[in-house]
Amino acid sequence: MLRIKRVPTVVSNYQKDTEEETNRQQVGCGRNCLRSCCIPGANLPLYTFKRMKNMMDEKRDSPVPFLDSLLLGEWEDRMQRGLFRYDVTACETKVIPGVSGFIAQLNEGRHLKKRPTEFRVDKVLQPFDGSKFNFTKVGQEEVLFQFEETDGDEAQFFPSAPIDTDNSPSVIAINVSPIEYGHVLLIPRILECLPQSIDRKSFLLALHMAAEAGNPYFRLGYNSLGAFATINHLHFQAYYLAVPFPIEKAPTRKITTLGSGVKISELLNYPVRGLIFEGGDDIEDLSNAVSDSCICLQDNNIPYNVLISDSGKRVFIFPQCYAEKQALGEVNPELLDTQVNPAVWEISGHIVLKRKKDYEEASEENAWRLLAEVSLSEERFEEVKALVFETIACREDKNETVTHSLDAESEELDVINIGTDRTMVPGKQECLVLQ
Repeated sequence: MLRIKRVPTVVSNYQKDTEEETNRQQVGCGRNCLRSCCIPGANLPLYTFKRMKNMMDEKRDSPVPFLDSLLLGEWEDRMQRGLFRYDVTACETKVIPGVSGFIAQLNEGRHLKKRPTEFRVDKVLQPFDGSKFNFTKVGQEEVLFQFEETDGDEAQFFPSAPIDTDNSPSVIAINVSPIEYGHVLLIPRILECLPQSIDRKSFLLALHMAAEAGNPYFRLGYNSLGAFATINHLHFQAYYLAVPFPIEKAPTRKITTLGSGVKISELLNYPVRGLIFEGGDDIEDLSNAVSDSCICLQDNNIPYNVLISDSGKRVFIFPQCYAEKQALGEVNPELLDTQVNPAVWEISGHIVLKRKKDYEEASEENAWRLLAEVSLSEERFEEVKALVFETIACREDKNETVTHSLDAESEELDVINIGTDRTMVPGKQECLVLQ
């Protein structure tokens, strides 16, 4: 049985109106939110990081330990103040016996109190809709601190700093429906109200957050629309769990090394097919290779999930089709009955179960069955890989870098001569899953 720190808390949902809130002295809309009604003159803590050249660079001392004292310390403060919908530290967690070491958690509160999906799930790219829930509507109390790059030589921390509304800040906020200890959201350029789609700038920010944490047990994840993102406002998730994820231990096979030094491999002997990116001449090379691949998937309406692992040094991409199969009636009813939505954490091997029966009966076989439904078929995965490598090759040519070549032992894939027809991957992509 895994043991996690337990902090007493009062079950609460700060994002709902209450009589107490209504009776408080009105400031703006009275919710102390991050919109124009409440944000003028507001201050929040600010952590500024120095951009790293290379992931292997020695990390300099920060004015405050980023992960332990700042992020997790502030997260625990919000627990004491009762800003979460339930006490995640009281959830049972165990490692499932077996070779893979899948992790199961019983989290009945998340099923009952998690915010419902408010958009179509058959389109990976959808415009931002301000009438739906978005992160500008959260209370400022839910924001731990602003997270920005510094122009100086050292990281800095300011307990209180103005919110620069002209240059939209990136912020780290609590997830009020947490999966695990320290569960937070990284929201890039929050006031720009960006839809849930990765771009180069935002993904580089996520890599820097992983590097600042400097702890392999603190991972970041991303879910696209159609791959169980529930809010169409650009965000990454992150939390701390002091056990290896099964995906991090899975065997891999090298496919290629890019001219920038980024190595791309594929997963072996794992229920979900995926790609792994690591290395590179500097952190921006790795970030660009991953973000360009994600943009390719978005442009081709292919749902996907991303895991940032090993303090930002390894990144996994999983194109998936569970929601599509669900819409087509192709998922086993027993799996549907569990009501588990296999997003990035489940795919990585941390499976959040909503029923005590499923938790008690959790087995490696059952976990494998669920995740196998998420994966693209071998044929379809090869087609997706071709699209991704075509995009990367074009980017490298455009940047006048050396075109990558395949290693002799890798599979034969002529990425340079792949056709330029950017058609959809075979399979119905226009399915609507009713939530």
